[in-house]
Amino acid sequence: MRRRHLRGVMAIERRVYPRPWSPSLFLAEMAESSNRCYLVARLGREVVGYGGVICYGDEAHVTNIAVAPEHQHRGIATRLLHDLILAAVDMGAEAVSLEVRVTNWRAQRLYARFGFRPVGVRRNYYQEVGEDALIMWADDVRRSAYLAKLREIVSGLPEGIQP
Repeated sequence: MRRRHLRGVMAIERRVYPRPWSPSLFLAEMAESSNRCYLVARLGREVVGYGGVICYGDEAHVTNIAVAPEHQHRGIATRLLHDLILAAVDMGAEAVSLEVRVTNWRAQRLYARFGFRPVGVRRNYYQEVGEDALIMWADDVRRSAYLAKLREIVSGLPEGIQP
């Protein structure tokens, strides 16, 4: 993700989150590049999705992942999550965590494909809508079997999605 992508990122952010991050928060996150990675997905020049991961030692956390509603169900989130996990591995992660709304079954199914499993609940995490978050973890992400699984997941994705 670069500064020039922020307009597209913010357009998606405002559409998919009740309490969107500010542009300054994205810029601050991007400035901390030693332990963070923020990516965009593009179709041509259009930003259609984005995501971020932060790494602390051997643990990483997916901070956000979003796809424009009209571009969902095309493998974009799958590609982003794949690339974020690889970035986390490159930064030294052994495990990756994330939160997801307890009612977001589609996202939970995606995360389960990547080996994430539920480990707990954060009550009222999404305060603006009064919803709990399911905490999910994927362990042993550096193992060759896990990395082979990642390659298999993205092998069937359509071409044309540019990280």
